[in-house]
Amino acid sequence: MSVAKPQGTMLGHPKGLFLLFTTELWERFSYYAMRAILVLYLVDAVRTQGGHGLGWTQADAISLYGTFTGLVYLTPLIGGWLADTYLGQRKAIMIGGALMAAGQFILGTPHAWIQGMETEVFYLGLGILILGNGLFKPNISTMVGDLYEEGDHRRDGAFTIFYMGINVGAFLSGIIVGSVVAYYDGNFQAGFICAGIGMVLSLIIQFLFAQKLLGDIGRVPAAKLEKEKEAAQGQVRKEPLTKIERDRIKVIMIMGLFTIIFWAGFEQAGGLMNLFTNEFTDRMIGGWEVPTTWFQSLNAMFIVIFAPVVASIWVRLGKNEPNSPVKFALGLILLGIGFLFMIGAVLEMGGDASAKSSMWWLVGAYFFHTMGELCLSPIGLSMVTKLAPLRIASLMMGAWFLFVAAANKIAGVVGSFIGHGGETEEQLANAMSIFSGIAITAAISGVLLYFMADKLVDWMHGAEDGHHDEETALEEEIAVTAEHEAIRR
Repeated sequence: MSVAKPQGTMLGHPKGLFLLFTTELWERFSYYAMRAILVLYLVDAVRTQGGHGLGWTQADAISLYGTFTGLVYLTPLIGGWLADTYLGQRKAIMIGGALMAAGQFILGTPHAWIQGMETEVFYLGLGILILGNGLFKPNISTMVGDLYEEGDHRRDGAFTIFYMGINVGAFLSGIIVGSVVAYYDGNFQAGFICAGIGMVLSLIIQFLFAQKLLGDIGRVPAAKLEKEKEAAQGQVRKEPLTKIERDRIKVIMIMGLFTIIFWAGFEQAGGLMNLFTNEFTDRMIGGWEVPTTWFQSLNAMFIVIFAPVVASIWVRLGKNEPNSPVKFALGLILLGIGFLFMIGAVLEMGGDASAKSSMWWLVGAYFFHTMGELCLSPIGLSMVTKLAPLRIASLMMGAWFLFVAAANKIAGVVGSFIGHGGETEEQLANAMSIFSGIAITAAISGVLLYFMADKLVDWMHGAEDGHHDEETALEEEIAVTAEHEAIRR
């Protein structure tokens, strides 16, 4: 929402889109760079003078990671409310970005400067980072939509462009931060500084060009504009939920339970799978060792490559295109298949603590997890927008993100079953149990949801719309994937 639109276009879109694209690219670079090394930093043994890690157990590190990523999905609910009610999106983004940069630099504070308070300073940096994320994350995506008038056909394409920026940033993060950490001899705090620099670049770009390219977009709190609109239209009567609305809410709640299962497995990527990559995977190519964090870039790369492919498949299926619950079920099955690759990696080691598994097991796991994500994530968010009664749509979307937040915390709890230290053979056995348990749970959940699909579709009461012509449908599918993946990521 805005009171004035800026002038000027580039490639048929407002120039402000490319400002937001670049701002978000560097912010996502910052976030995913930090995410890629967080657990590795926590478990890194405290070294001699100038040590690099905190020396936590793997279980404690993964549990903390789950808490962190869970809060990352909770605080945007508060940040979005603050921006809508008091701050406006632009101010929220600048404050949030500044806090995120400060948090990254605090995490990168050398231990030699703060001897005896390493853990306290770490928590301080993490807390500031979480608060900043809450202000930044929900507002940048909203501003993309505000660049366009209602009904503007360019809006869907804009989210596709914006979404590519997110994934370019996510892809570069693992590559660059891994290279920086390797260059500084395993100093993960240098990686946090690198992430902080990315966030500062995002802020500088926004500060220098926002007024010129965005005009008044994001300056006025949405609640103020909404009140003016309601005053012009007259007060809307509050009515009780109808039976159709209650049925549709039931679908959202049931699908939310299944989305918890999916993300609890998927989010092992930054925790348990990250540790497995670091400690139990042969990452040598010739005489060069692939940095652990590079594998964190696989998901973003696969999304950019295969999102249009998956969207095209749905369209080409025509009338045979699966409904939303069946796509959800397929996503869960693909998640389970991904963990079969992790089981294969453990089996290849044969319980030998000195052995290493092939990195191709990880590539296969990340590929199938990404395919599952493309079946489930955009479908879930799109489903909420279709099923939630308009007068409580924001509440339902907030509830959906609460499911994701719970999933991230559960992911940390599940991953922590790797154990508090112990023999390597014991850790491998625990990893096998975790990977197997997730694979079985995902497969059973997928099958159960598949058989529930018809009943859930009945409860949707016609919300599942058919497509028009193939070209238009493909454009819509890619745009929906882009918009809702952008919101999630």
